[in-house]
Amino acid sequence: MKQERKFPAVTITKKGENWVKGGHPWVYGAEITGQTGAFTDGCIADVFSPKGSWLGAGLYNSKSKIAVRLLSNNANESFGDVFFERRVKYALDYRRTVMGDDFSACRLIFGEADGLPGVTVDRFSDILVAQILSAGMEQRKHIVYRALWEQLRAAGEDIKGIYERNDVAIRELEGLTQYTGWYEDLPHPESCLTEITENGIKYLVDVENGQKTGFFLDQKYNRREIMRLAKGKTVLDCFTHTGSFALNAAAGGAAHVTAVDISQTAVDMAQKNAERNGLEGRMDFLACDVFDLLPALADKKQDVLAKMGVSPRTYDFIILDPPAFTKSRSSVAGAERGYKEINLRAMKLLPRGGYLATCSCSHFMKEELFIKMLNSAARDAGVQLKQIEARQQAPDHPILWNVPETYYLKFYIFQVV
Repeated sequence: MKQERKFPAVTITKKGENWVKGGHPWVYGAEITGQTGAFTDGCIADVFSPKGSWLGAGLYNSKSKIAVRLLSNNANESFGDVFFERRVKYALDYRRTVMGDDFSACRLIFGEADGLPGVTVDRFSDILVAQILSAGMEQRKHIVYRALWEQLRAAGEDIKGIYERNDVAIRELEGLTQYTGWYEDLPHPESCLTEITENGIKYLVDVENGQKTGFFLDQKYNRREIMRLAKGKTVLDCFTHTGSFALNAAAGGAAHVTAVDISQTAVDMAQKNAERNGLEGRMDFLACDVFDLLPALADKKQDVLAKMGVSPRTYDFIILDPPAFTKSRSSVAGAERGYKEINLRAMKLLPRGGYLATCSCSHFMKEELFIKMLNSAARDAGVQLKQIEARQQAPDHPILWNVPETYYLKFYIFQVV
């Protein structure tokens, strides 16, 4: 018998039913076979199986490929303010437990992994940075923001404002516009700059102009492992961005660290961060393309290196933290070639007994494919990889095993033998 509910309803295919019963929170528009009731984009919608069984309810959007983002399969939920306030409380309680002293600089909400689909909120000391990627949560963001503000301040946390970084093209697929700026319904400071401390290292974070939400928090414990291993090493940090891996290596006692990024702006910020921590004496900074630098170093092309302003140096520890080379399934093959190129060159450049840290931050670059690529690069380089550690994103970016999209960061540390 079909269960009656008070929201507009969609009926989905058997394939969609199996998907939902397996715990995945998305219903694709292609799986919808029927609709009843008055729908508006962003409304709560019930989801029914082909035989009329209620499967759950979520946020509907006719403009999105993901037609319903499920919120709960609890039939007693009304999905009012209290529901979303409770989800915020659960997210904050989880971070206090798993992050401990790092609670002042971590991801507070990680979308579907926290039951708040399309919502990302990072904390950088006294500023929160939010990004909303679903129409339903855009309409309810004031509930989430107010709950964060009140719950954090009630716990004695000094939060001064919420900055919105809704400047990503994916919002347009949800029928949303792009914009940035302070959330005006709450107090906020004048400056978009703040300082955080991670692994004992201080960083200036620009929440207005920095990449993504201002700073990459997901690698914090991977960076700490680099700090542990870097003592006495000569380190090349590729794709350094604002210098986080390089700074951890220098703080860990590296003999020398070269930080490289194609962006002069990023390199300038990395140098300022080094000066902020008194580490600039053992570091140098280079703005160039890693895809040009690695082969020039490996092949000892003195003329090419000279044009780059690079002094030839022997490195015994190389870090590869590239941006996501693929953001869709259709470009995975090209991304694999890019990953192999930099890993192959790094393996050739390192001496036997040298160390390599390498990662992929793309969900679409599956772990098994990344491992296959590393094996292929090692074979072509004529080396073997001795695994020291296999790591993932920090626990403030939790992985739900029933939602593979929440697992994206693969991080390996090897000795090259």
